Amino acid sequence: MGALDGFRAPAPSGQRADVLGGLAAAIVSIGAARRVVVAFDGVDGAGKTVLADELAALIAPFREVHRAGVDGFHHPRAVRYARGRTPETFYRDSYDYAALRRELLTPFRGGQPYRAALHDVERDRPVGEEGLRPAAGPEAALLLDGIFLHRPEVADLWDASLWVEAPFAVSVPRGNARFGPVTAERADPDSALNERYVVAQRRYLAAVRPADHATWVLDNTDLDRPRLTVSR
Repeated sequence: MGALDGFRAPAPSGQRADVLGGLAAAIVSIGAARRVVVAFDGVDGAGKTVLADELAALIAPFREVHRAGVDGFHHPRAVRYARGRTPETFYRDSYDYAALRRELLTPFRGGQPYRAALHDVERDRPVGEEGLRPAAGPEAALLLDGIFLHRPEVADLWDASLWVEAPFAVSVPRGNARFGPVTAERADPDSALNERYVVAQRRYLAAVRPADHATWVLDNTDLDRPRLTVSR
């Protein structure tokens, strides 16, 4: 398990179990008799990966479910940093959306074997055979988590989407805890260490307003007591 997947939520409380159970039931009901893709969007550290894993476990008894993350479709480091390491390049150059469509979404929807990941961002090398997945069944659901998933290039790719809400004061230290002890500087959203990522994500929030476009909005600030604040 890599650092990007290292955080795990505490055991769900009664409220978390109730809220996630309702979301799982809603996902099970989407697009009966066809394959569907549900996006889990939110800032780094909001808890998207954990939440998608929890929901996958709840959905599995009722519907075939698959998991993937946009982090598996990072560009290689040489591409990501070719124009510098700024908030703008973090937003513009991090992900290979063409590959995401070609290697994951199109074959998944078409009932063909697909790739759940192409690039190992931590080791900066291609993902080999371990990225391959067998064809999904005719009623399967794919839960895809990641950042920037309501940006115009990809917003039309999802059958439904969830915006996972958490303020930067919570998400930044939570996300950085995946990489080791969190110093005061690493916990501060406005510190230089976090500037590239936080500024890019603030620009995304202002420009795209993803919560306004998501099917559901889940406040995941308190992991024991999440709140479903919008359900469209």
